[in-house]
Amino acid sequence: MLMNSLKIIGPLVAVLLWFSVFTVDERQKALKFQFGEIIKSSFEPGLHFKIPFINSVKKFDDRILTIDQRPERFLTQEKKDLIVDSYVKWRIKDEVQYYKTTQGDELTAGRLLYENINNALRNEFGKRTIHEVISGDREQIMGVVTQAASTHAKSLGIEVIDVRVKKVDYPDRVSQSVFARMRAEREREARDFRSKGNEAAERVRADADRQSSILIAEASRDSEITRGEGDAQATEIYAEAFNRDREFYKFSRSLTAYKKNFSSADDIILLQPDSDYFRFFKDPSGKMSN
Repeated sequence: MLMNSLKIIGPLVAVLLWFSVFTVDERQKALKFQFGEIIKSSFEPGLHFKIPFINSVKKFDDRILTIDQRPERFLTQEKKDLIVDSYVKWRIKDEVQYYKTTQGDELTAGRLLYENINNALRNEFGKRTIHEVISGDREQIMGVVTQAASTHAKSLGIEVIDVRVKKVDYPDRVSQSVFARMRAEREREARDFRSKGNEAAERVRADADRQSSILIAEASRDSEITRGEGDAQATEIYAEAFNRDREFYKFSRSLTAYKKNFSSADDIILLQPDSDYFRFFKDPSGKMSN
């Protein structure tokens, strides 16, 4: 009889113990309720106890979460539309306040959080031109929006880590006209650069032609001077040689003439037999017979 009772009581005790304990992971926050009323929070990671069927436990993710909002349309200072894609990094700071304001629903928390973020983005974009938004003020915008979101998020029991603008685009209806205007501007700049480049190239080319003409003229002048000096020296040498031994000079000049005139086997010269040209063939002294 006792054994039968133990067989029945044992499983009941196990089930009762199972429903009497719960664990909290280090990546979680937890709330304990009694008949729907919060009676305890700020649980340390580990094993904890509750009264079955009287207490209930709700757990929340304690890690940094991301809400990637769908792109929204904002107006700039010039009343131009921009499509802004942003996201927010956040985490639960006060689980009691978080539960009271959102019922522990992440979608509700994201909606409430992004209502404030979108209002802040709308205000910041409305103060700036398109050029300011795109070129340099984005970091400042994100800083202001993050500060505003953090202040509002405290009432939700949330800590805002960061708000980031991923992308800023023009609406589809104006993208083509904007791109066409940008393309025309770039083409105009390209034409200006080409014009300036051609102008610089013409200056360089003209300067190179001028320097080339100067160098050629100076080289021609120097060559004429050198040639004249060489001719003068040659004339002087010839004159000195002629004055030293006129007959030998005539003999040397005749040999040079023979070598030039008979440099090929096909060379033919028609002369009279008594021509002075062959005087050294007839007489080594170069004298012509009468």
